[in-house]
Amino acid sequence: GFAYEICLLLIPVPVAGAIASLLTTQLIWAHDDVASGSPRAFMLPLFLAFLYFLVRRNVVGSIGSIVLLGLFYPQYVFVASGLLVVRLVGWREGRFRLGDGTRRIWVLSGGGLLAAFLVLLPFALRTSEYGPIITAEAARQLPDFFSGGRGNFFTDDPWEFWLLGMRSGLMPTLKPPLMILGIFLPLLLRFPRTFPLTQRLRHMGILWQLPGVAIALFLAAHALLFRLHLPSRYSGYTLRFTLVFAGAIALVVLLDGILRGLSQLNRSWLSALALWGAGGLLTLLLLGYPLYDPDAIDPNYTRGRLPETYAFLAAQPVDIKVASLLRDADHFPTFTQRSVLASREYAIPYHVGYAAPMRQRIIELIAAQYALNPPFLQQTIEKYGIDYWLIDANSFNPQDVQGSWIRQYPRVTAGAIANLNEGTPLLARLADTCQVLEERERVLMSADCILKSIREETVTLP
Repeated sequence: GFAYEICLLLIPVPVAGAIASLLTTQLIWAHDDVASGSPRAFMLPLFLAFLYFLVRRNVVGSIGSIVLLGLFYPQYVFVASGLLVVRLVGWREGRFRLGDGTRRIWVLSGGGLLAAFLVLLPFALRTSEYGPIITAEAARQLPDFFSGGRGNFFTDDPWEFWLLGMRSGLMPTLKPPLMILGIFLPLLLRFPRTFPLTQRLRHMGILWQLPGVAIALFLAAHALLFRLHLPSRYSGYTLRFTLVFAGAIALVVLLDGILRGLSQLNRSWLSALALWGAGGLLTLLLLGYPLYDPDAIDPNYTRGRLPETYAFLAAQPVDIKVASLLRDADHFPTFTQRSVLASREYAIPYHVGYAAPMRQRIIELIAAQYALNPPFLQQTIEKYGIDYWLIDANSFNPQDVQGSWIRQYPRVTAGAIANLNEGTPLLARLADTCQVLEERERVLMSADCILKSIREETVTLP
């Protein structure tokens, strides 16, 4: 694949290419991006393709990769553009100079930057139907952006915030761990006599250009918080790819140096033993990684737990709407092809025009579920056209409510807990009467039945 070919361009040793390819495969499946089938799943192969064409100075391939990145994952067009810019800068005759003395680098960078501009232009000119991006100041006022929130971003721990945070950190994960060897490559380069394979390295500029661009965009994303989306989007995979290639090269260079040193001892048996030992250890480290680390493969697949409920809802009209504060509601659109009024998964807080109505829905949903008397529950069902409501046995336990995801709406959650301490919410009192299906302690209720009970005043007071 592209990882193999890129590594061969850096060092013409097939073993290094094979190691880079294997590490890239492990890197991909240690995260859920490709498995998600979402737009970011296409970023990984497309960015690798761009790197390959960039190192080869293939103008058509580089431009084509940029266009495809723009269609699937525009953020990485900025990374590609940054690489095109820094590759225009070269060190010659004791100082930095633009270009490398050839026309091709200008055609490559100029054509690539023009393609990047054209592919990003529609995004710059288009007005989002979901309104403006939330500002950093506004985000700091919302629990959504702190621990336990849907957009968990801010924390008081600087190490977590700047380095390990999934959204704010420079490189949140280091998987596979063997790629950490890449940080030792600069040290190996200082000893060319001990490690003569370093003299065969080529195009090494890409290995400092990648982290340089990644860090620059990471800092820019923090400075323009949320306007360039999340900082880790620019640095995470860029730095991992750097370490993958540097790690593969460092591993081969190190093994070659060790074997060369042993061969000079004039002990063939020792050299053979070292060769087999090194080969066995390398195989164990590379191929055995998924065996000794249970998190080596993490596609983050979700298994549906309510098959009868899914089947029932899927058999209903396509325009029904389901209300629930349970995390099971996250899966209803996927497993039933039916809409939910709101859920944690879809409460993404970055676009004001999307997040504000979603937040209002959730707040009203919480208030309605824990209402002690009919008016607000009836009003919410009628306002949003709710057809079914899913609850479970723990939905009305104050401790479970306090520990659930809805705590990111503290004011209405506090009101819900106060109601629970005062009496039994109306919805809980109607659970047996309006139940249409029960599965794994989840009760699916008919909204029509709830409204009918309220109108006929058949529900008892708390």
